[in-house]
Formats: sequence, C-alpha cells, structure tokens
Amino acid sequence: MMMKDTEMIIFSGNSNKYLAQKICHYLDIPLGEAFVGEFSDGETRVELGNNVRGRDVFIVQSMSRPANHHIMEAAIMADACRRSSAQRVTLVVPYFGYGRQERKSAPRTPITAKLVADLIEASGFNRVLTMELHTSAIQGFFNIPVDHLYVKPVLSEYFGKLSNIMIISPDAGGVERARAMAKFFECSLAIIDKRRERPNESEVMHLIGDVTGKDCLIIDDIVDTGGTLVQAADAVLAHGAVSVSAAITHPVLSGPAVERIKHSKIKELIVTDSIPLSKEAHGCSQIVQLSLAELLGKAIRRIHNEDSISSLFI
Repeated sequence: MMMKDTEMIIFSGNSNKYLAQKICHYLDIPLGEAFVGEFSDGETRVELGNNVRGRDVFIVQSMSRPANHHIMEAAIMADACRRSSAQRVTLVVPYFGYGRQERKSAPRTPITAKLVADLIEASGFNRVLTMELHTSAIQGFFNIPVDHLYVKPVLSEYFGKLSNIMIISPDAGGVERARAMAKFFECSLAIIDKRRERPNESEVMHLIGDVTGKDCLIIDDIVDTGGTLVQAADAVLAHGAVSVSAAITHPVLSGPAVERIKHSKIKELIVTDSIPLSKEAHGCSQIVQLSLAELLGKAIRRIHNEDSISSLFI
C-alpha cells in the first residue's frame, strides 16, 4: 500500500542539520521539530516536537566527529520514535562512521563496523539509507534493508564529459569505485600500489598505468588526514601527468589535512556535504563542495512511496 506524502516526516540530529534542511527543501516539506541536546551531566536528551504515530520517519545523521556522540543521538532518536508508535524509522546516514574498521586488520582487534550495525538495529531502525560505504560488504552486517547510494550521479553532473582524463585509484581497495567512474568517462584507469604501516600513515610504492600527458582524477570514498591523497598526487605528477584533481565523497579532513591540501599540487578537491566542512576547509580555495540533497531526497521519496530506487544505484 502506497503511503501518502503527509505521513512522511524528517528529523535531524546535530551532525548535519544543514544537509537535512536542504533535503527537506528539495522535498518541499518542513524539517521535523526535535530537541536534541544534553542534560547537565552530558547525557544526550531527545524530545520530539511532532506527532509520529503511524508516520514514516526518516532521521538524518552522519557519523562524523564526534562519531560516538552522533551515533548515540541517532539511537536515542530512533528509540523515541519507536516508543511513540512510528510506523517505520529509517536512518539516513550520508557518512557511515567506523566503515574503515570492517575487518580484523590485526590480531585481537574488533570489527567495529559490525558492532555499529548491531547498535543501529537494536535502536529500532527498520531501514538504512547510506552513501558510498568504505566497502559494499558492510551491507551484509545488517539484518534490515540497506539502500547504498553512490556519488557518481553527483560527480558526473559536475564534471560533465571530460577529454584527456585518466581516473586514478589511490589503492587496490578502491579499484571498483574508480573503475565505475572510468567507465562513465570512457577513459583509462591507473592504480597506485601503496603499503600502509600504521593507521593514517602510508607510503606510495608504485603506479600501475601510464599517466603521461593526462589530466588525472583521483577517486576515493574518504579523505581523512590527506597524507595518502597528497602522496598519490605527487606520484602521479612524477610519472608525467599534466594535472591532478581529486573527487572524494566524505571530507573527514582531520588533523593536518587542510594544510596539506593547501600546500599540495592538487588542482581541485571535489567533496560532498555528507560531512559539514570546517571553517578552515571552507577557506581553502582548492576545495569545492557538492550537495547530496537532491540524490538523497529522491531516494527518500521513493522509499516512502514504496517505489524502486534501483535507478539511483549507479
């Protein structure tokens, strides 16, 4: 049975309220009223300002810094909706935090992405809508439906059709993502072979592919400290590329990332608003931010109307 538009309501946690407002603007509905704050001792306090009984609820919350706090906000909001008789509660998580901890990378280490998936389910969410997971296999950590969107429609609209371009994957794990963009632009693909000794530290080892005379575009899901990205750009230019730009979905940009990008040879860094940019990042002329609001808005509308959203999985 198809739901009516009047039965849909969107709430936002504190991680990315601006994106939630833009999604609501696209859908031409008001953002739901919710107080999401703290008690004096630091515990999260949530109070919904709208009736959710029998309604299709969407909670927009990125798991950006402080990730633990934002995860807890989303969990408590879901519990409030469930105990207030919401018909369905969907977590719209543009950036899924802990996605890089999706396997045991060393002895006696956790698989934290699976733990976060369990927390989301236990909180009362019925469905998850997310963007560019670090690895698609994370969908299998959930026992509820997961709609996994890709950023390619947003990037393709920004870039249009390019000539003399070559797509670069900064590591072997990102080849599938980079190959999809190379197929869209009908161009070649190169891969950077790197070895990571410690978290947030990597060494570029070898470039697989001929980039001589090409305008190169590095494709990845996350830019964190920026070390790998800057090293990749240097390696590509050292092998004869004309220029290097980058398109990264989630701008974590922690630590020295912005300063590294400012002083790098990267011509342009395209990111999305899955995570709000810091003031420092906004002041960096190389960083351009695109919005996911329309893509997420389309997916939310189709989920709400029980329509297929497979056409968005490109």
